[in-house]
Amino acid sequence: MAITRANARPGSRPDSAPSASAEAVLPDALPDVFRYGDARGRGLTDRQLRQLRERGLIDVIGRGLYLRADAEPAEWDLVQLAMMAPSATLCLRWALARHGLIDDIPREIDVAIPRGQRAPALDAPIRWHRFDVSTYQIGRNELSLPNGLHLGIYSAERCIVDVFRLRHLEGRDLAHHALKTWLRRPGAQPASLLAMAAEFPRSVTSLRAALELLL
Repeated sequence: MAITRANARPGSRPDSAPSASAEAVLPDALPDVFRYGDARGRGLTDRQLRQLRERGLIDVIGRGLYLRADAEPAEWDLVQLAMMAPSATLCLRWALARHGLIDDIPREIDVAIPRGQRAPALDAPIRWHRFDVSTYQIGRNELSLPNGLHLGIYSAERCIVDVFRLRHLEGRDLAHHALKTWLRRPGAQPASLLAMAAEFPRSVTSLRAALELLL
């Protein structure tokens, strides 16, 4: 355990907690993002965690989550999300931007969770959406992240279907722009898009009409 200890007081036990003057050292074995339980498992006390924060060696990025200051640049908001909400899925406007189907950079990360599931408290700028459990896995893929983590992300096709069925919230222009961009891509198959849309009846009519205009 890479923790330095102050000189023990007379009569103190060798394994007692470090005194206030002990300087905490961040164990190399801790990953770039780690939980409070991971830190305690490596022998760090609450006092030592506070010391590490005060010295700028770690940052708090979520409830019970810490980020090493020496971590390589990465999408730590997504790492935080994957650790705190493993069943979550990137969706709608944010996922459309990730797929290169819209030009803007959303301020908030659109994240879907199964309806009935509670959203965790996170520091990341997240806009939560609750999707039906029966169709939640349709078009859901995985995005690889640091620390060996994975986070769900909906396919480009599923995102298009979703913005059409939620066009009253997301806007018709967004839906049509994403569809138009997707149709320009090699291998785009409108028939398979409509087949997916059949699982979401609210999207079929408007999506079919848009395809007839664009094709």
